[in-house]
Amino acid sequence: MELGLVGLGKMGGNMRERIRRAGHTVIGYDRSPDLADVHSLRELVDSLQAPRVVWVMVPAGAATQSTVDELAELLSIGDIVVDGGNSRWTDDEKHAAELAAKGIGFVDCGVSGGVWGLENGYALMYGGEKDHVSRVQPIFDALKPEGDFGAVHAGKVGAGHFAKMVHNGIEYAMMQAYAEGWELLEKVDSVTDVREVFRSWQEGTVIRSWLLDLAVNALDQDEHLEQLRGFAQDSGEGRWTVEAAIDNAVPLPAITASLFARFASRQDDSPQMKMIAALRNQFGGHAVEKK
Repeated sequence: MELGLVGLGKMGGNMRERIRRAGHTVIGYDRSPDLADVHSLRELVDSLQAPRVVWVMVPAGAATQSTVDELAELLSIGDIVVDGGNSRWTDDEKHAAELAAKGIGFVDCGVSGGVWGLENGYALMYGGEKDHVSRVQPIFDALKPEGDFGAVHAGKVGAGHFAKMVHNGIEYAMMQAYAEGWELLEKVDSVTDVREVFRSWQEGTVIRSWLLDLAVNALDQDEHLEQLRGFAQDSGEGRWTVEAAIDNAVPLPAITASLFARFASRQDDSPQMKMIAALRNQFGGHAVEKK
């Protein structure tokens, strides 16, 4: 099968390689000429035989919108666009409608696997009409991990990115739980080898996971994480998960708290804690620390 792939960064570049290893033809376009097989979207489209499938792996928002807009003018009736980036599901619905007006199909696909995906495969969650999904299925099969699991047709357009969004929200909460446990273990005097405690959890415990394995890898590289600053960004999916929970009246206390913890990580001197310290001093005479 032929595939056009737009965006050849860390994820896209490895995906191109994995698909090629499965015996498919991939023609890639990227703004960086050193990475690209062709040097424009028009050249990409012209290099593919109709009916075409073009997979987009660019940042969510304006970059994805402009790429979809340009492809809408270049592609033909019967072609399909796959958005494999981290777009919001509501954008998928918009893009599907815009492309459908020109006779072009649309599939959204949440992709998880990071830098390990090339060798281990990518977990895939995709949404769209059944006939559109079936056209792209050989590529899904090439990208997914070996075995019976790791890929799902989650539902109609938007379902893939919605599922990936919830996946990332769960990921936030799991990472936060490991982080809190690690900090507590590091704090007490009685535990003398926190790294080996984490390592011991990798077998036979209910909290074993790939994230735990990665935590052990990180501690092997920097046992007390002294080389890192306690600062964590958040991606759009974490915020969107909390917003979707509010819209649907679904309580997500763990995921929401993990998102807010990342906000707190960016404050060297918390304004909120200033007010709390001031109030404790006012009502109870508790000491405050001056700058």
